[in-house]
Amino acid sequence: MINRQIVLASRPHGVPVPENFALVENPLRALEEGEILIQNDVFAIDPAVRGMLDANDDSYLPAVAIGGLIPTMVLGRVVQSRNPAFKEGDYGRGFVGWEEYSILNPANFAIENVHVDPAVPLTAYMGALGWSGITAYVGLKRIGEMQAGDTVVMSAAAGAVGSVGCQIAKLSGCRSVGIVGSTHKAALVTGTFGIDAAIDYRAAPDLDAAIKAACPDGVGVYFDNVGGHILDAMLPNMAAFGRIVTCGMMANYNNHNDPYPIRNLWQILVNRVTMRGFLAYEHLDMLAEAEAQLGGWIKSGALIAQENVTTGIENAPAAFINLMSGKTTGKTVVRLNEGVTTL
Repeated sequence: MINRQIVLASRPHGVPVPENFALVENPLRALEEGEILIQNDVFAIDPAVRGMLDANDDSYLPAVAIGGLIPTMVLGRVVQSRNPAFKEGDYGRGFVGWEEYSILNPANFAIENVHVDPAVPLTAYMGALGWSGITAYVGLKRIGEMQAGDTVVMSAAAGAVGSVGCQIAKLSGCRSVGIVGSTHKAALVTGTFGIDAAIDYRAAPDLDAAIKAACPDGVGVYFDNVGGHILDAMLPNMAAFGRIVTCGMMANYNNHNDPYPIRNLWQILVNRVTMRGFLAYEHLDMLAEAEAQLGGWIKSGALIAQENVTTGIENAPAAFINLMSGKTTGKTVVRLNEGVTTL
């Protein structure tokens, strides 16, 4: 059997380009005792991977070597097993890479045995019912300590985490405000997702004033997916004892060595704000709760799971480039073949 993989051909400068990636083919070896062979169905395309493509070691994830597999969260079906915890036909989800097949040993690799609900499309397990949705849920509920009546602002509100998070806030009885980068995205979050207000930061000559107009009583919870000048504009608009949930730094991923200088950090002291970063997989005790709540909302139609779907492993680099260029809405996923169900 031949395994097709996407590897790093060269390090990107700014937004990645197709020449940074290469499609290679390698034979699959036989399984050893304790291992499973997964045929991957869906890749999650995540912006955090961009930082791993630089030659640096100051991220929470290791840098990818030249010629190394591009890492990503995958969902796939077990086609061979020499491990009693997984049988053929089970679904596994784990942080693996852009490849058609993965050989893994669950004893030394974090791979979930996922119960796939036939009423839910497979792509949802990489997005709203996957770690994007779980990240939004954990960040708001535990890190942001969100309560009904709070004003919650979500940056990148049309993105993978933000599109779920802004709806969770609304469904939890909060005033939900999204920050987006186009009039199209503003219409999406207020119209399709039904949140209370949207701010198009590209169309706002004074972002600070636009935030004040949308949140006149201050912001109780700011869920930050981007950092940069949006974080800087948010800091003076936090309510007393507000909470900033630091999830991502999209504004810096393409210019890691020249980040935007934050000028309003003193507002953390002025308003006694708590600002905390987190990684959702460090809160596994909330996993069952998050999956049950998100799954219920999705199946009832209360939560709209927005997806941007590309088909074929050879098209994974283009999907990633579009994501890093700000051209996508919702969760960007790559399905390996046309038979994979989508939302």
